Amino acid sequence: MKFFKREQRSLFGEILDWMLTPLLVLWPASLALTWLVAQNIAARPFDRALEHNVRDLGRQVRLQDDQLRLTLAPESALLRVDNVDQVFYQVQDTRGTWVSGDRQFPAPTPDELAAPGAIQLRDGVMHGADVRIAYAWFKPDTFSDRLVLVQVAETLEKRAALASEIIKGVMLPQFVILPLAVLLVWLALARGIRPLHELEQRIRSRKPDDMSPIDDAIAPLEVAPLVGAVNDLLLRLNRSIETQKRFLADAAHQLKTPLAGLRMQADLALRADASAEDLKLSLKQIGRSSIRATHTVNQLLSLARAEGSGRGVSRQPIDLAQLTMEVVQDSVPHALERRIDLGYEGLRPGDEGGQLIGQPTLLQELVRNLVDNAINYTAPVAQGGSRAAAESGSEPGVVTVRVLADPYSGVLLLRVEDNGPGISRAERALVFQPFYRSLGTDADGSGLGLAIVDEIARQHGASVDIQDTRAHPARPGASLTVRFLTRSA
Repeated sequence: MKFFKREQRSLFGEILDWMLTPLLVLWPASLALTWLVAQNIAARPFDRALEHNVRDLGRQVRLQDDQLRLTLAPESALLRVDNVDQVFYQVQDTRGTWVSGDRQFPAPTPDELAAPGAIQLRDGVMHGADVRIAYAWFKPDTFSDRLVLVQVAETLEKRAALASEIIKGVMLPQFVILPLAVLLVWLALARGIRPLHELEQRIRSRKPDDMSPIDDAIAPLEVAPLVGAVNDLLLRLNRSIETQKRFLADAAHQLKTPLAGLRMQADLALRADASAEDLKLSLKQIGRSSIRATHTVNQLLSLARAEGSGRGVSRQPIDLAQLTMEVVQDSVPHALERRIDLGYEGLRPGDEGGQLIGQPTLLQELVRNLVDNAINYTAPVAQGGSRAAAESGSEPGVVTVRVLADPYSGVLLLRVEDNGPGISRAERALVFQPFYRSLGTDADGSGLGLAIVDEIARQHGASVDIQDTRAHPARPGASLTVRFLTRSA
């Protein structure tokens, strides 16, 4: 019992989720990155302006009478004029002596010291406000080693305003583009899965008995393997249905005669004027007809099982010599009843090269049908060669079963030979058809034995060959050889 059932999801929704989720997750990250980039871009021109002011102030510092003096030019007086930001400056020497500007000015740390003339930038706080500071060390007199520190600071209002304008210019279009992109993705997916809906409609409109392959031309390339798998399933299903239909037709055809005979014999036995001898004869005929009907049904079931096996049958290693010897041993009573000398020659169980991969039940059915076919069509032969003389039983019929192997070439042979009437060349291609029986034979059978053999051999990748044995001067005999490949070429 399943307590948790997997929720069935739409392919459309699945793809849409996987496309939009990363987009919606990355969009805020993109905004944050845009903010950082905008801050950096907005800071550059103001940093250059601060550097220019530091350099300009550094040029105006003079050493007079061993005293540092700052004489501001008229244009430098505009340094503090700013309607948005507050601007601060300071000039002091290395001993911390104030020269000009704001007295409360954060001094650079030892790590922030630089070579004379090199302008540096740092962040700081003045009067409770964040500021950007540019500073440098200058020599006011070429002939003196005395240094002076010039610092200029500016609050960040204009920088923030410029960064906000940049972000607005970048973000506002995204609020229009993102919904439009989502809409376009939705429309593209809807159009992309339209062939799947068309394929669904074609399948739904099919008739129940239509087993023809589905046309994969309208299916997307990604769905083509699925369509191919469905076509393969339809092909196997069609074969199975055809096998069932053929089985029913064959069964109805083959059982018609014995069932009609049973009814006729029963009617004869029920006649009022039937004697005891007639009743005994009718019962004997009924017994024969029932045996024939049972044999026919068993053969039909064997053929249907062989035809319906295919790739679904589990395979395992099999010792063909051992399997064949077991079948021959089981067939001895039948051979003795028919006065047939039945024997086995060839490989013994466990010998090298006698193993193959197959289905034991089907291979056992193959061997049994070959042996039964040879026994049924081989009658005892008198020395004179006449069948009438054979009734006296001077010379029994001979059926020999052999299993031979060539381990080097990977070939395993199952051969059944007899000294019966043989199979003419004209009939050798016909005897493998269901219900075909050679002309001029009075042996019991349904004509399905060799059809079963051929089908099982085909299921195992083997071939069946028919030759004459010339075992008796009067009759050519037949040699049926099943050739198995025990390894790939």
